[in-house]
Amino acid sequence: MSDVILPLAEQEPALTAFKVRVLLVDDQLIIVEAVRRMLSDQPDIEFHYVTDSTMAVQTALQLQPTVILQDLVMPTIDGFGLIKLYRDEDVLRNVPVIVLSAKEDPKLKAHSFATGANDYVVKLPDKLELLARVRYHSGAHISRLQRDQAFRFLRESQKNLADANIELQKLAALDGLTGIANRRRFDDTMRLEWQRGQRDKQPLSLLLCDVDFFKIYNDSYGHLSGDLCLKKVAAVLTEHLKRPADLAVRYGGEEFAIILPETELAGALKVAESCRRHLEQLGIESPQAPAYGNVTMSVGVASVLPSPASSVDELVHLADRALYAAKRAGRNRVFNAADLPDELLDPARESDI
Repeated sequence: MSDVILPLAEQEPALTAFKVRVLLVDDQLIIVEAVRRMLSDQPDIEFHYVTDSTMAVQTALQLQPTVILQDLVMPTIDGFGLIKLYRDEDVLRNVPVIVLSAKEDPKLKAHSFATGANDYVVKLPDKLELLARVRYHSGAHISRLQRDQAFRFLRESQKNLADANIELQKLAALDGLTGIANRRRFDDTMRLEWQRGQRDKQPLSLLLCDVDFFKIYNDSYGHLSGDLCLKKVAAVLTEHLKRPADLAVRYGGEEFAIILPETELAGALKVAESCRRHLEQLGIESPQAPAYGNVTMSVGVASVLPSPASSVDELVHLADRALYAAKRAGRNRVFNAADLPDELLDPARESDI
């Protein structure tokens, strides 16, 4: 039936690799042989045929020809019926169809074109004429395929570039050591959540957390152990975030932050205490650290209702003052900015705190 039947899922050729592929649909073997001889000495043309009209569409789907030579008079399904079936298939809708007819009849020609044919030839045509028509229609079809493929590649490249940019943005917003958000993401998120809270009249809470005596731990056990300790702290903070909008951040060095949109002070204090207790219960030994013997952290909490009269910087400053107060009071505790003892409000941050 054919020199080669290609699988339907054949890999799409490169832009310059399309070949002229002819499919002859005719039930007369003498016509098949005559056309085969006309095309056999053309190295750039693949020739295939099918004599059973019921197999024509399936064969065309498998072969993906660049032109179909279609006989009109065939048993079971005539040429007009097959042309309609070709046009019903997405992948065959634009494949050029050259009608091969035994009659030079204007009515047949008109009906062929109305049905979806691209050309009409009285068989058998001269070899040069057949080659010219096959190459003309195939060339136009191949150009269309190349254009569509180029546009598709361009769209895929644009999508891949967009996806890559998104991934780069995500990576740029992550802390390289702990894998949680970094200071850049903190600044962007605080600005957005401040605007949202101001618009929706919802509170915004901030936790600033500092690992107690981390320099002593790092000096005692080395940087690798220090890095592992920071990763564990980040994991603790992340575990206590319950909503997609909540964000844990490595604020800098051994200092971390948690942003809690639409969260009042009571809820923020609950999260802070859960994180503090969780880290303490991990029992990360730090014998050189005064008082506790384990790695702990201090937490400062502040909560405000964003408004034009205040700012993100003021919220950060409040949380920072509460953190400072927690460390001055003995560390491993949670303080909130709304309830600080006067003796703990020294604005000068001491180097050993």
